[in-house]
Amino acid sequence: QVQLVESGGGLVQPGDSLRLSCAASGSIFSIYKMGWYRQAPGKQRDMVAIITSGDNANYADAVKGRFSISKDNSKNTVYLQMNSLKPEDTAVYYCKWTVVVVVGIGRYSRDYWGQGTQVTVSS
Repeated sequence: QVQLVESGGGLVQPGDSLRLSCAASGSIFSIYKMGWYRQAPGKQRDMVAIITSGDNANYADAVKGRFSISKDNSKNTVYLQMNSLKPEDTAVYYCKWTVVVVVGIGRYSRDYWGQGTQVTVSS
């Protein structure tokens, strides 16, 4: 089993910065990709940023140039640096890892989600 623990959310003013962290623990054979998603009240959960094991990153148009995703393989952690925050960035942010785990004699691809961390941008 794999557990993801997020941290770093909070209440900030427009224009401020925050850095979210998502640390994984458990038996991971390999990692395909890690990502951040967000869900505002009454809306669907949307992709914010994704980074692959090969360090290729993709961003939602709404955050390009303001957010940056990175990872530290030695710490099994993915980060989301959020700059120039706007009120419309307010949401619960979730990390998601797509990994390969070993179960018995087989290897399986699995998705794991963090518990979510609230980010509120308000003056």
